[in-house]
Amino acid sequence: MGMEQKFYNDAKQGWFWYREPAPEPEEETELPATRPLPTLTDYSTEQLWDMHPDDFQALLMEFQKKAVQKPTEQNVLEYLTMQDMARRKAAVYANVASYVLQKNAGLDMGRDYPVTAPGVIARVKMQKEEIAATIQTAAEDHALLYFYSPDCPYCTEQQQILRFFTDHYGWQVKSIDVGENPGVAARFNITITPTLLLIGKGREEYIPVASGVVALDELERRLYRSIRLLNGQITPQGYSVYDFQKGGGLDPESILLKP
Repeated sequence: MGMEQKFYNDAKQGWFWYREPAPEPEEETELPATRPLPTLTDYSTEQLWDMHPDDFQALLMEFQKKAVQKPTEQNVLEYLTMQDMARRKAAVYANVASYVLQKNAGLDMGRDYPVTAPGVIARVKMQKEEIAATIQTAAEDHALLYFYSPDCPYCTEQQQILRFFTDHYGWQVKSIDVGENPGVAARFNITITPTLLLIGKGREEYIPVASGVVALDELERRLYRSIRLLNGQITPQGYSVYDFQKGGGLDPESILLKP
């Protein structure tokens, strides 16, 4: 008998009989595995001392999380014990590093950048002398373009600083009103006043020295570096290196010149 004929002859079920589908078997929900918690009894002092730094750091964080999650006296004690181990390992490194620096003078930055008062005085004196000599020598064939706006209060302050600068070094400073000379301002891409540009005699290249008000000592420092960069005496990689620092630890590329 076909399925259709069987359906019509099934009077018990009738035309509108509906059978609930069999329930699907419930999936068993797996409970998350219990996170193993570290304990100091699993490690000897020697194991912790010789452990790779990455592994030690990870283990230290596990002890920290354990102590924070369950701050019992024992858990906190174990974490602080691990912290003490980390401190001791760091102290050992610091002690050895101090000895190695003392033994290898070329690695000690104290020679190039002293921090003691007499050393700082000597370093600052050499910097100022080098800056002043470079700026004074460059006055013959360099000049500053000073872009300003009459209604700019910052320009008023910068003009006073420039007066001190020109009186001291005898530099030529060409003042340019951006409102009256929009073409010149556009040529040098001037969008902020005051702006100072360094130019050299017979050169098309120029270097922006400052945008906004800069103090006299900062102007001198920037101009010193810009002069040397414009003249090819330094590269951008050695932009902040003074001549008396060349070849030392503050000269980053000097390591490439060593045999």
